[in-house]
Amino acid sequence: MLVNEFGKVGLDHHLLVRADEKTVLLEHGCVCCTTREDLVGALLDLLDEEGKGGIASLDRVVVETTGLADPAPILFTVFSHPVLQHHYHVDLVISTVDAVNGELHLDRNPESTKQVATADAVVLTKTDIAEPGGIQALRARLRGINPSARMLEAPFGEIDPEELLRPTAGWSPDESHSGRDPDANRSTPATEALMTEDGDVRHVSRTRSTSLTFDGPVDWAAFGTWLSMLLYARGEDVLRVKGLLDVGEAGPVLLNGVQHIVHPPDHLGEWPDEDRRSRIIFITRGVDSGELLVSLEAFRGIIGAGPRLLEANAPV
Repeated sequence: MLVNEFGKVGLDHHLLVRADEKTVLLEHGCVCCTTREDLVGALLDLLDEEGKGGIASLDRVVVETTGLADPAPILFTVFSHPVLQHHYHVDLVISTVDAVNGELHLDRNPESTKQVATADAVVLTKTDIAEPGGIQALRARLRGINPSARMLEAPFGEIDPEELLRPTAGWSPDESHSGRDPDANRSTPATEALMTEDGDVRHVSRTRSTSLTFDGPVDWAAFGTWLSMLLYARGEDVLRVKGLLDVGEAGPVLLNGVQHIVHPPDHLGEWPDEDRRSRIIFITRGVDSGELLVSLEAFRGIIGAGPRLLEANAPV
């Protein structure tokens, strides 16, 4: 495990229970910006120690960041490094949300919204001391930001590590309706806003999600061109894109991207379930669902299929 500390005095690594795992402390600042060289060095050192037999063969590396971290630069570090990209694969991004103070963090810290938007799994902490009504409202707000993320709870700081670290192969429109998320069927607020003392309304975010499919198989090369153009033009505003794309083969193409960084597309040998439709979710900031549909419709001639809206959440 790699543990990051924002302050000058590292404490978190002393709070972890050590078994046979190797824990490395990165001390020089936020891992999302100033310490990426430290992160690269630590990951390379682990590979070197593994190669020399100094440590057991690596099954997984967990990078624990500060609460201020932006996930996108961390992912870019792994995907772009000439050595790391051949030895490490990103399974998933996990974000924790304080069930007592989560609403306040989302209101005041843009990084908190981005962390939720880019997450594959969101873990609610302190649910043992939070008010039930507050937990339900927070779940609804988180679902509005990222409807595709698995929602888990960690009362008393406890959670099943196998469930927590379970990688996600893709996203299904019905995935959120499993028994793991009792609030998945709740409607999300149309708009989240703060009332100031003088009565003015100021929206805390313009984050929205758009879930869509296509009316048939798509040409993968053409869709890839469209996606590259979208990210080139609006990459800062596309917080997350993920899903399964029907390209007319036995299995789909797995899409997974955070802002400008897109995981290498994975051509799966078969579909993970009986639903063979393309299903893609875009989590964006300031990009209207209609803009995505109009843009894709303009490419229908070369993509080979037209987009269909599955669900669009209002900005939260």
